[in-house]
Amino acid sequence: MKGFYSRKLHSLLGVIPLGFFILEHMITNFSAVEGGSQGFKDSVAFLNSLPLVLVLEIFGIWLPLLYHGVYGLYIAFQAKPNNGRFQTERNLRYLLQRVTGGIAFVFVIWHVYETRIQVALGNVTHEELGAVMHDIVNQPVFFALYLIGVVSAAFHFSNGLWSFMVSWGITVGPRAQRVSSFICMGLFTIVSIMFVWSLFTFRSTEFQAEGTAMLQTVKAFIA
Repeated sequence: MKGFYSRKLHSLLGVIPLGFFILEHMITNFSAVEGGSQGFKDSVAFLNSLPLVLVLEIFGIWLPLLYHGVYGLYIAFQAKPNNGRFQTERNLRYLLQRVTGGIAFVFVIWHVYETRIQVALGNVTHEELGAVMHDIVNQPVFFALYLIGVVSAAFHFSNGLWSFMVSWGITVGPRAQRVSSFICMGLFTIVSIMFVWSLFTFRSTEFQAEGTAMLQTVKAFIA
């Protein structure tokens, strides 16, 4: 019974609030596509102007992410995929959900260290985060890792949303689950495109660091 409620909480946190966090992050990053460097700065400034932003981050992002990520890794290591015997779409998505969950968890920790923690340490400012991203994604290896990370996060969220609706009794029956599968995979496509498009935009010289001396700590970490 304890395991049942633990899994339910894990599933719920993957959608609320972490699903909203992914969508918000997607929109914020995509502001770089729509408004360039200044548009991205304005979006970041808006987020940091929210009241009790640190409390929101701790209880709305970091603690749910810690529980969801750690318990998710436990579930992944307990899983017994049978794709070799039953090569069905559901089995493939079951396996990919666990693989992408592990990738996304490691990626988010890495990304947070490069951005949010560097701001907290005073190595960069919020206004320079676009320059930080420019510096990172213009390195081919790290650009490839970012592509893998954002696509993994997009799939894990979208496919997890489908699983959430099934396990919570929202989509009952084969037809409802089939329709929701198309919707969630469509969401995966949209979220992936917007994230990847943002990454390519950050490679633009418009986001190039104006004060590269302030980025040396980040560059030393990722070099």
